[in-house]
Amino acid sequence: FLEALGQGCVDAGHKVSWFSLEELGGLVRRRGADDATGRAIKKIMRADVIVIDDIGLLPVATETAEALYRVVDAAYERRAIALSSNLHPAGFDELMPKTIANATVDRLLHHAHLVLTTGDSIRLTQATTGKGVTPLAHRPLRAEHLATTGQFCWPRPGRTTVRQRAELTGP
Repeated sequence: FLEALGQGCVDAGHKVSWFSLEELGGLVRRRGADDATGRAIKKIMRADVIVIDDIGLLPVATETAEALYRVVDAAYERRAIALSSNLHPAGFDELMPKTIANATVDRLLHHAHLVLTTGDSIRLTQATTGKGVTPLAHRPLRAEHLATTGQFCWPRPGRTTVRQRAELTGP
């Protein structure tokens, strides 16, 4: 859903910043506690739409929760934010400290359009039914294959050394 939303925004001429929650936390962590963090947040705010994906998949460090809060607070009533999460926003306090979760959710849900989806994962359904799965072409790595076809399929055709070819074809 977020991929289509983000692509639609780009197609409409809007600037989009896209992060997983972990990437956002890493970005702020690398900037440290000085003014560089503020500059990083300002740079993110240059986008018209900020997409933060995969909230709730992994445990959230306090620094990551603070990064999410800083972005949401900076964007509040100024930028569009789209989030995806396995949890309802009311459950964010299971992921992060309660005070940060409450302040973040308060700003997120004010003026929000909340889209709740239900059902099975499309990716899992396709994978278990064989739909949407493209089988890899069978490329044997045997010496006979190399000797008869002159092709070597790993790491890439034509990327083997003379020594590797000699080892594969044998004495």
